[in-house]
Amino acid sequence: MSTLKIGMIGLDTSHCPAFVKLLNSSDDQFHVSGAKVVKAFPGGSKTFSNSYNRVGQYTEDMKAAGLEIVDSIEAMSDMDAFLLESVDGAQHLEQFKILAGFGKPVFIDKPLACNYADAKAIGELAAAKNIPVMTASAIRYANGINSLKDDDETVGCCDAFGPMALLSDYRDYFWYGIHSAEVLYRFMGKGCTRVRAISNEKFDVVIGDWADGKVGIMRGNRFGGNNFGCTITTDKANKSSMALGDVPYYALMLREIVPFFQTGKSPIDFSESLEVIAFLEAASQSREQGGKVIELDSL
Repeated sequence: MSTLKIGMIGLDTSHCPAFVKLLNSSDDQFHVSGAKVVKAFPGGSKTFSNSYNRVGQYTEDMKAAGLEIVDSIEAMSDMDAFLLESVDGAQHLEQFKILAGFGKPVFIDKPLACNYADAKAIGELAAAKNIPVMTASAIRYANGINSLKDDDETVGCCDAFGPMALLSDYRDYFWYGIHSAEVLYRFMGKGCTRVRAISNEKFDVVIGDWADGKVGIMRGNRFGGNNFGCTITTDKANKSSMALGDVPYYALMLREIVPFFQTGKSPIDFSESLEVIAFLEAASQSREQGGKVIELDSL
């Protein structure tokens, strides 16, 4: 199979040099073959400091890595697939509207969007244009997380936890909460009906009720615990594990992304990815309303 030519949109996240190194450097210990990033559009968000403060340096890094830097998304229409990396999820719908015109697979880095309405619009456009879409946090695929549950086990409860910085210019849980939410859904799957959030200066706890009686918990802290992990209760055992870095999270996720680019079949059903954003939307609304229970149907 020939190597796919990949276009990268948004040079404002550390994911960009990490992905390029893993895909383009065949001598890297964790090299992922089958695709190579050849073009990049810097993009950048004028409303998010963690974007506009970084896009310049990452653009220079990508030039040094040999990528062709283009001045528009439209200039990448000849690519085989796309990595939509823009760190500001609020840009993703606008940028995806352009990419959808090319008719090729798109990986949208976390978060899919920063509100449920945008995420739903992306899904509707992808369906209308028959565009394969995949979105995920790399923590979903981390060693320690990816093998915690046996195939014959049924999960009844999951407590996913990690750091949860809250930024002044980014919507609360969509910045770092997305990681723990992705881990939660890896084990729980779809079916959350209502969400409530408890928040103070150092901690946030989001509790979700599933229609079949399962309970999902997303815990985030600003107390100092910077590692990710989860505890699951199954029909066979209670199990806990931390996300391990023995193999880079990004390499493990790219091992899923490249086959997605090749086949057009995402390993994650888009309806699940959409519910992850609905979960975060409901949690954000609950937090804003002092812990009020938010029904996902209300979205």
